[in-house]
Amino acid sequence: MTDLADLVTDTRVDLRIIASLIEPGSRVLDIGCGAGELLEVLERSRRVDARGIEISQKGVNAAVARGLAVIQGDADSDLSQYPDQSFDYVVLSETIQATHNARRVLEEMLRIGRKVIVSLPNFGHFDVRFRLMFLGRMPVSKRLPYSWYDTPNIHFCTISDFVALAHETGATVEQAITLNAAGRKLSLPLPEWLANLFGAQGVFLLSRQH
Repeated sequence: MTDLADLVTDTRVDLRIIASLIEPGSRVLDIGCGAGELLEVLERSRRVDARGIEISQKGVNAAVARGLAVIQGDADSDLSQYPDQSFDYVVLSETIQATHNARRVLEEMLRIGRKVIVSLPNFGHFDVRFRLMFLGRMPVSKRLPYSWYDTPNIHFCTISDFVALAHETGATVEQAITLNAAGRKLSLPLPEWLANLFGAQGVFLLSRQH
C-alpha cells in the first residue's frame, strides 16, 4: 500500500486531505469523480473498495481507462438507487455548488454513507468580497476561472452557508479543514467567521446525528 506522503505532488491538496480522512479498506463512493483522480489515490494509498459516478461520459471513459469502477450518473437524480448505509464514506469534491438541489443531494449522501466528505470553494473568501465591493463584478481568477455566464456553479455558497446546511440536514460536523488561496491547509483551527473570510476552500467530514 502506497503511503500518502509518497503520492504524486500534483494531486490536488483537497484530494490528499480527503484521502487522509478515509480509513483503509473502506467502501467508498465518489460522486462527480471526473476522470477518477481521487479514486486512484484511494486505491493506491488506502486499498479501499472504490466506486464512482460521473455525469460526463468523457470523465467516465477516462476513469474506466484507468481501471476504475465508475458509471455514468447524476447526483441530483441517481443517489436514490443506493440502499441505506451502503458505503462507509460518500465523497463529493468541488461539486455540491454545481448540483441543482444541494440539500437533497447532501441528505441522500448522509443516508447512503456512514460518513460524508464534502469539499467546496468558498465564495465568502476576502478576495471575492474585495472584487465585488471595489470592482463591482463577479470574480474571475485561477481558483474561480469561469465568467458568470459560463460557470458550472449554480449555488455560490460560503463556508458558513455549508455549515448551516449541514446542521439543517441533521449532520454532525466531525472535522472542518480550511485551505488558503494557494491550496495550503491553514495550520491553526479557525473560528467559523475567520475560516469564512480567509478560507478559499473548505473540506468537511460529516456524519448523521442519531
